[in-house]
Amino acid sequence: MITALQILAALLLDRVLGEPRRWHPLVGFGRLAGWLETRLLGSAELASARRRRRGALAWGLAVVPPVAVTAMTGWLPAPVGIPLGIVVLYLAIGARSLAEHARAVESALARQDLDAARTRTGYLVSRETGYLDAPGLRRATIESVLENGNDAVFGVLFWFLVAGPAGAVLYRLANTLDAMWGYRNARYRDFGAFAARMDDVLNWLPARLTAMAYGLAGRTGTALRCWRTQASAWHGINPGVVMAAGAGALGMRLGGTAIYHGREQERPTLGADDVPLDAHAIERSLQLLHRALGLWVLVILAGGFALA
Repeated sequence: MITALQILAALLLDRVLGEPRRWHPLVGFGRLAGWLETRLLGSAELASARRRRRGALAWGLAVVPPVAVTAMTGWLPAPVGIPLGIVVLYLAIGARSLAEHARAVESALARQDLDAARTRTGYLVSRETGYLDAPGLRRATIESVLENGNDAVFGVLFWFLVAGPAGAVLYRLANTLDAMWGYRNARYRDFGAFAARMDDVLNWLPARLTAMAYGLAGRTGTALRCWRTQASAWHGINPGVVMAAGAGALGMRLGGTAIYHGREQERPTLGADDVPLDAHAIERSLQLLHRALGLWVLVILAGGFALA
């Protein structure tokens, strides 16, 4: 029951306070990861296996110490350890921040400021946004809401339930390194292979629980059909599950052509073409995320009461 109440308190803190504007631990972690990359990436002439070993070493040096330190908080007395766990979880969750970034895109589009909307969308996605029109910007933003709903909310909650504050830190740091190093390009294909694999492993079950929650919170039948028929065509073993189920739950058509690092990629289409990508589309995706989060909270609290 204590864990359930910690989760509820952390979500309330995130809802009220949002992401810290200064001194966020993830910003410092990103700088550390960048420093390790400059020291360990090496030249392009390095053998593939050696670059993979360096990438695994960089991952371990970045992730293991903060996870180990966080795990030690389990030895603290309850009056200290419980509030500290709430703070750790609050810092790992990004629900309000995600919603604020997404709404900023639609706000810019409502002002017909396409340049600002492209800039704001660029904060959420790794693809190039300079060529996107209003529907394309909404599509990219909604895809980010669905995928980051798993990465910044549900995955964090899952690992907190499994392994406490250390689990939440492990998951969030691993996910951050995948976002930094998990690209399949010449620079990161070998160096980032370990980071990408660890993210796949840690996300396998949370991604499917997220997809299930999206389906239950939206158009259930369409979500399950899209999950079953479309997910496997998407890159990666986890993102397609989340995106296909989320797109189906919304009844929207996502995916399609995108440009990454100057190269055009033709991605599979996901979802159903029932609901237009209009001025309310981004808000609908956020409402889906919040309904799914509400389902998670109800299940977590019910489980807490049952085990109390």
